[in-house]
Amino acid sequence: MNEKIYILGISCFYHDSAACLVCGGEIIAAAQEERFTRKKHDFNFPKNAVDYCLKEACISASDLDFVVFYDKPFIKFERILETALTYAPGGITQFIQAIPLWLNKKIWICELIRRNLDYKGKVLFSGHHEAHAASAFYASPFKEAAFLTMDGVGEWETASFGAGRGNELDIQYYLRFPHSLGLLYSAFTYYCGFKVNSGEYKLMGLAPYGRPIYKDLILDKLIDLKDDGSFKIIMKYFGYCNSLRMTNYRFDRLFGAPPRKPETEISQKYMDVAASIQDVTEEIMLKMACHVHRVTGQENLCLAGGVALNCVGNGRILREGPFKNIWIQPASGDAGGALGAALLIWYKYLGNRRIADGRHDSQKGSLLGPSYSDDYIERFLKESNIPHRRLADEAIAGEASDLIAQGKVIGWFEGRAEFGPRALGARSIIGDARQADMRSRMNLKIKYRESFRPFAPAVLREKTDEWFDLDKESPYMLLTAPVKKENKCSPIPAVTHVDYTARVQTVFKEDNPLFYELINQFYQKTGCPVVINTSFNVRGEPLVLTPQDAFKCFMRTGIDYLVMGSFLLDKAAQEPAEKDFKWQKEFALD
Repeated sequence: MNEKIYILGISCFYHDSAACLVCGGEIIAAAQEERFTRKKHDFNFPKNAVDYCLKEACISASDLDFVVFYDKPFIKFERILETALTYAPGGITQFIQAIPLWLNKKIWICELIRRNLDYKGKVLFSGHHEAHAASAFYASPFKEAAFLTMDGVGEWETASFGAGRGNELDIQYYLRFPHSLGLLYSAFTYYCGFKVNSGEYKLMGLAPYGRPIYKDLILDKLIDLKDDGSFKIIMKYFGYCNSLRMTNYRFDRLFGAPPRKPETEISQKYMDVAASIQDVTEEIMLKMACHVHRVTGQENLCLAGGVALNCVGNGRILREGPFKNIWIQPASGDAGGALGAALLIWYKYLGNRRIADGRHDSQKGSLLGPSYSDDYIERFLKESNIPHRRLADEAIAGEASDLIAQGKVIGWFEGRAEFGPRALGARSIIGDARQADMRSRMNLKIKYRESFRPFAPAVLREKTDEWFDLDKESPYMLLTAPVKKENKCSPIPAVTHVDYTARVQTVFKEDNPLFYELINQFYQKTGCPVVINTSFNVRGEPLVLTPQDAFKCFMRTGIDYLVMGSFLLDKAAQEPAEKDFKWQKEFALD
């Protein structure tokens, strides 16, 4: 088989559009469209992301051998039509609202791909959950493993599981719409006043502030949960099949209050509701994982789908479940479907051999997006009259770690951008995890977001078990673990959530040498191998992508210093540049 076969995977028109290029089984590039358009969760055709992937490989669309779309639009349309008829007359409203996008774009995917790319080759389609499963297993380090996918809904499927061996991928069982763990969680996201398909992580962050006093009510009235983790949702309480609301008046009556209005104060009631659905979700995830283990007999588990971003549930599967190892696709949502679809064609459709060593995944630290050279950055800084200082390569980590140790907050812009929702040390904001007031300072003055939201710790891999109750790798910030206490107090309060857990990122030298060295030098100076790592953006915006994005975010927030390539920018020196650049001061809200 010719190893120079280029396969482009595409996901779009629902949320988090993305493109991924694979050549010879290697992931060459992957990016979300939102990073280029600056429109969070952009669902449009990922023209910019496609252009980047082709540019990274120095090819044009005519060099592509296959383009693959991450689901099957006609089957999805069948589900929408059948749902509208089943729940008529209420379901017709949803159908009428959806029809224009379907008629103009969604059912013409093949033609849109050819027109937007000027491409005349073969266009293929994968199943939605097949793409999720492929993104989980094929990118994992395991020679063979079970996989479990969970999300809102694909074509008809809402969850699936099976096993992968070598280049084979066998989906054995599905859970079907409307019975969906992702939609159940999104319904409570909506009820608690957060935006569906983007606010679910807020619900997860809110949960530890409440008590799960409604858990029995949910299990008794809203779902029929079986021992194997399968369940049926009692649809009379939900509106996502027959209205434009996720829940309805019966749901409101059951919980004794209407949905919380967005941006209003969060009462204890909604904290308790959040805690209750989080507890239920974790129980379902754990039951599903145990059943998958019983059926497949595998010792390794791979996870994907939007629900796999629930790092608290993932942590429970690791600690309490039967699997020896788990690996979670860092772009677990729809963006990762582009990657999975491309890998599916290379391994399953073309039958190519897959090599896995049991330890190293093929995701390259998920640093798969664009990078910008020092020459590019310097040209931008000089042309924009931005004060800066150039550092020697060996001085970057040292100066940055000094600033963090002094209590400064730095923007960190280095190397290739991350693929997936998490900042992993390429487009990050970094601070001192030891300072108790750092979380509130960063939430209110830098991120412009809710004060209850936790920050994640990035820790040197070899020091992880000294600071957290975690003996496994967590390179993609998708596992929570308890923080080890000293005299009933956390030594790293800025990254310790109210329940004494943290969403841990274990940092490897081989994945990101400069970020590792930054933390290592901070450790040498302070004795603490942990820093705050949060995404380089403000609320309502995607992660920064370009030097221009980074400088704009730097100037609009309380970040003290910006390290961008080999250049150090001091906020105190930036007033002239701010006047020249005429920055907008408005902030988008979720």
